[in-house]
Amino acid sequence: MAAVLGLARSQRISRSDPIGTYFYKVQGAGCRFISGNDAGMDVGFTADGREIFDLWQVRCYGKSLPEPLSLTDHDLRSAVTSLQSMLTEVRPGWFSVANAEVSA
Repeated sequence: MAAVLGLARSQRISRSDPIGTYFYKVQGAGCRFISGNDAGMDVGFTADGREIFDLWQVRCYGKSLPEPLSLTDHDLRSAVTSLQSMLTEVRPGWFSVANAEVSA
């Protein structure tokens, strides 16, 4: 996914376009991906290209689902705690998939 950000910044691809079954839009230090059912997720990137997200982005994704989820702070923190073995906190409040390959 970080490749999309780099290619858009170097003007080799558009800053927004369809990609497979998704639509992407490069914004700031990240990218918004929107599925065919209009569910959208914002993803940020670390300097080395690792995809990162925070709980606010997960909450927004839940609200964008065809059957929206209303997630409380407690729900989100419990989910992160239960997924602790699969997530890495890359900086306070920001998470990445543990042991994910960097695709810069």
